[in-house]
Amino acid sequence: MDDTHISLAHGNGGHYMRELIEELFARHLGNPLLDVRTDAAHLPQMDGELMVTTDGFTVQPLEFPGGTIGSLAVHGTVNDLAVSGATPHYLTLSAFIEEGFEIAQLERIVISLADAAREGNVAVVAGDTKVVRRGEGGGLYLSVTGIGVRDKHLRLGLDHIHPGDAVLVSGPVGDHGIAVLLAREQFGLHGELQSDAASVLPLTQALLSLRGLRFMRDPTRGGLATVMHEICRATKLQVRLQQPAIPVRDQVASVCEMLGYDPLFLACEGRVVAVVDASQADDALARWQALPQGREAAIIGRISEGRTHVVMETELGGERILEELEDDPLPRIC
Repeated sequence: MDDTHISLAHGNGGHYMRELIEELFARHLGNPLLDVRTDAAHLPQMDGELMVTTDGFTVQPLEFPGGTIGSLAVHGTVNDLAVSGATPHYLTLSAFIEEGFEIAQLERIVISLADAAREGNVAVVAGDTKVVRRGEGGGLYLSVTGIGVRDKHLRLGLDHIHPGDAVLVSGPVGDHGIAVLLAREQFGLHGELQSDAASVLPLTQALLSLRGLRFMRDPTRGGLATVMHEICRATKLQVRLQQPAIPVRDQVASVCEMLGYDPLFLACEGRVVAVVDASQADDALARWQALPQGREAAIIGRISEGRTHVVMETELGGERILEELEDDPLPRIC
């Protein structure tokens, strides 16, 4: 049997599957709570509100500047907990591997996942592997569930947003989407741009003590603009964005201009959008800019009464309606 690539035998419950789980996954993800001989993990008691999230990851290519599908799976799950005000603690991992997938690449991805988990102080406590027939998958898909704990007194959500609140973003938008596009080497384009994929926990925790913090979200699929539309739909209020204030890297802007993309709709994997009381916006901005991940944070708009639209105030003093995303500009980026 070819021991350099995944075969269907790696998913049949026998010797090869046990070796794959024990010698690759468990070896790199090992921790006191991970027991591959049991069907469920026993978690210790935790004080606070339990929060749970789950997500699937299908990025292409599987390895890109700034990360892999493995690190992305950890960051994406941890970030969903973090923007909900929770501290992430535990993850479960399901891996769907296509027959013929190179084991060396799988190991690199698992190492990347394990490194991201250690950096984020989270443990993979349970998991599962499945092997699908050649041609029935995209190489590797990952599904991750995360468990965290939130202070029982913390209240965040769309229903807490009020007219006059300020909108902030923790850094430049569109980096992940364009980094993945450049890694595909399509359209004859190349570049050194890194994905922004990272844990946003330091950013979210920096704001949790602000009494005027209303809402946080990580702008993944659909980008910043989609979060703004989510706010409009839920609150029946208007979001007014100031185009000159929105941070976008020159390389992202150039690629978008050439290919007709809008960076506001491109996925970010290490940014936070926050809505705070206007009186505390400067304090929130200062807290973010004091962190390495938030040096380029900005106040980019406000919530107002009016027709339920996302309105962009342009550099020339005009206004335009930012319509909701209809097509997927960059498929399979997260």
